[in-house]
Parts: sequence; structure tokens; C-alpha cells
Amino acid sequence: MTQPGFSGTFTKEFETLLRWRRDVRHFRRDPVPAPVLDGLLATACLAPSVGLSEPWRFVRVDDPARRHAVREDFARCNAEALAARDGSDAGDYARLKLAGLDDAPHHVAVFSDNDPAQGRGLGRGTMPQTTTWSTVMAIHTFWLAATAAGVGVGWVSIIDPAHVAGMLDVDPEWELVAYLCVGYPQDPSDTPELQRRGWERRDPARQQWIAR
Repeated sequence: MTQPGFSGTFTKEFETLLRWRRDVRHFRRDPVPAPVLDGLLATACLAPSVGLSEPWRFVRVDDPARRHAVREDFARCNAEALAARDGSDAGDYARLKLAGLDDAPHHVAVFSDNDPAQGRGLGRGTMPQTTTWSTVMAIHTFWLAATAAGVGVGWVSIIDPAHVAGMLDVDPEWELVAYLCVGYPQDPSDTPELQRRGWERRDPARQQWIAR
């Protein structure tokens, strides 16, 4: 089989896709059509995984009571994070919008089965974390596919993962890696919102090799 060639135009478009893959926190409330969501999941499963273990488990959270419980958990964790800050930093933090849980039409919890039978343990003996990293690769692939389809994704990390996992009644051996808000963005941008709000900016030094 011959590997396909990728044109210079495609390469530029791919870089544009990466620039527009942003963490979205402001969503429209109209739902994403089911065939589009199913297509994003199928594309996510093209991600690489250690030993071809495919440890990711994508869970759609549709139940209103469970979604409300997740919002409550976020509010508690966010209040604790704010209380741990002081001075002007606390004020800057308080002004940030850190989740789109109220408006996003879809919530997706992504778990990792860190000891799957699939893959027969290949590549995990010395680095067992590779199952989690494989799940992160699937999340990123999902995110890129969503961006290409005009769909926004926001990763909510200010939650108690064990508490949220318990709410969702999944296999207790699964590790919660990400809780995602999914929907059409209100104000798409190619610049990270944290940069637009003055919280942080990219460091050019990260674009340089470290030689050893």
C-alpha cells in the first residue's frame, strides 16, 4: 500500500486547524446532530494506543440529574481553588469563565481502562501510564475532528475525578481523564481565551529544542 502524499495546501490547512482548536467555554444551546457526534467518536478511535489496546471509554452524560451534580461538583472545586489564591491573582481568577457546563448541549466524560485485556499488555510493563496517555491522544483526535466540523470542545478539569466517576456509575476500575463540554461555539477564535483575557501567553522558548 502506498502512503498518500499531502500537499502544501493541506499542510497549511492542518496548521490552521491546530490554531483554531481552542478550549471553548461559551456555547450555543442547539444540539449537535447525532450523526456528527457519532462521526467525531469514530474519528477519535483512529488515535494511536499502546499495544493497540484502545483503552478510551467515551461516556455521554445525558441525564439532567447527573449533569446537575457535575455542575455542583465544579462549583465546589472552583470555590476551593479561588479560596486558595490571594491578592490580585484571586481577582483575575474570579473573572475567568472556566467551564461551559450550563450552556453546552452535550457533556462527554472520557475514561481510561488502564488494564484492558485488549493489547495483551504490550508496551505497558515499564510505563503503565501509556494507557492514560493513549486516552489523551483519543481526546485530542476527537477535539481536532470537532474543530474541523465547526464544533467546540471545552475540557473541565476543576472537578473531583473520583467523585464525578462515582456519579456516572461506570466500571470502578476506569480512570476519569477528561470531562468535556461539546457544542457549537458562540465566539470562535484562533487565540486561547486565557491569552485574550490576559491570564497567560505562549512562551517562545517552548518552540526550541533542548539539546543533551
